[in-house]
Amino acid sequence: MLDQGLLDAVKSYSEKMTRPVTFVIGSGEHSKRAELVDFLTKVSGTSDKINFNDADVDASLPSPISFKVMTEGRDTGIVFSGIPGGHEFTSFILAILQAGGHTLKLDEGIQKLVKRFNQPMQFQTYVSLSCHSCPDVVQALNQFALLNDGISNEMIDGALFQEQVEANNIQGVPAVFLNGKPFINGKVDTARILDKLQEQFPDLMSAPNEDDADQLERQDVTIVGGGPAGVAAAIYTARKGLKVTIVADRIGGQVKDTQDIENLISVPLTNGTELSANFYKHLKEYDITLKEHVNVRELTETDDENYAIHLNTGETFESRSIILATGAQWRKLNVPGEEENIGNGVAYCPHCDGPFFKGKDVAVIGGGNSGIEAALDLAGIVSHVTVFEFADTLKADQVLVNKAKSKDNIDIITSAATKEIKATDGKVSSIVYEDRESGETKELDLAAVFVQIGLVPNSDFIKGFVDVNRFGEIEIDERCHTDRKGIFACGDVTTVPFKQINIAMGEGSKAALSAFEYLVMQ
Repeated sequence: MLDQGLLDAVKSYSEKMTRPVTFVIGSGEHSKRAELVDFLTKVSGTSDKINFNDADVDASLPSPISFKVMTEGRDTGIVFSGIPGGHEFTSFILAILQAGGHTLKLDEGIQKLVKRFNQPMQFQTYVSLSCHSCPDVVQALNQFALLNDGISNEMIDGALFQEQVEANNIQGVPAVFLNGKPFINGKVDTARILDKLQEQFPDLMSAPNEDDADQLERQDVTIVGGGPAGVAAAIYTARKGLKVTIVADRIGGQVKDTQDIENLISVPLTNGTELSANFYKHLKEYDITLKEHVNVRELTETDDENYAIHLNTGETFESRSIILATGAQWRKLNVPGEEENIGNGVAYCPHCDGPFFKGKDVAVIGGGNSGIEAALDLAGIVSHVTVFEFADTLKADQVLVNKAKSKDNIDIITSAATKEIKATDGKVSSIVYEDRESGETKELDLAAVFVQIGLVPNSDFIKGFVDVNRFGEIEIDERCHTDRKGIFACGDVTTVPFKQINIAMGEGSKAALSAFEYLVMQ
């Protein structure tokens, strides 16, 4: 699991630690315990700032293959149950570094907010080591634990704790439990976790300290959204010498969940993770204030015809202009059985949840590029995939269609209208659909339904403030103006046709130039 290259990287990272970190393992016997001991021994051997002795055990830990992270004799609240390899290796390394004094990745406003939480919170985060979305949740909650002594987070490798997975009816990850009860499921960002906590605990926060009142100074341009459109807008406005802030739940947006990207002009092949990392790197080349993992709650107009940006952290600051680039999210079927079974067989991320259905029959709803790509990914894991498309033909690129048709374990049904998703004993067991040509209602037994039917614009927070069409898309003209002076919009959240990365980048650049033009005329 650990080659010399990884160990050398850990050694290099640990040089910047300012305080020692110690691993303490649980007591008892387990078939994987020797492997975990070897894993922790090798990591601790890279630096005298990382300590581990397998004789030093804590019987209160949940299992023999659980270990906690301590620093200077203090329990950080971070626990790993299992061997944090795969995508969780990054979560493990970050936990070491951050417990050892490295700067946290969370926005300062979020850090102040979490420090004010006055409720005891014990999180348990069930993951799959192959899940791309799980580390974001684990890393956020680990940082919460480092910030607040009343918070703890245990990462649990579902593959090694199958009894818990079955007892809790977990069929999708990440699955987060809070104080022993289901809390949140599926791909979520830090901003959504904060919103959910504030919904669940109305009296969550203590009164702010005096230093919590620091606010960002007035900005020339505030970009809301960190996808291709938002990043392009931020870079273009910063290059004009403007005072720029970008507010985003995450840099990359929906792109971050995309696997292979083959149509980004001049780049034959990349992926969402790599492209998002390049977005972040490019942003850091400019004097841009980045407020990541944060949501905008509301926009209001000020007395001097500027705008106030109200964040979910409680912060408020003013901006002379705004560029809305909030993108879109997965569209839901809105049929009986969908909402009730999210995480129990209804899923939206085949890469995250596909491994839970190894050897089983599943369905993919949607015959566009995302649907056919999902079917191809799942075909290598599950027993059989049935693709349902509402139209009479598939909308995916022909190269993808040809690949799908060449697979023996992929069937494609067109002119199919999904009517219901049924469950038995709390788990998806079949899908009911109508053959639109014959009008006949049919039912197919299966274990999971992966919904891939496109996107809906993230515009709820702005409705009533700027004009949107009946689909929720923000109305813009050819220069990205909305109906309100000083507010511009770009990318997938708008009425611009064709939701593509290349187009979003161009629209973001255009919105930035329009905002600059507006500001110089003031």
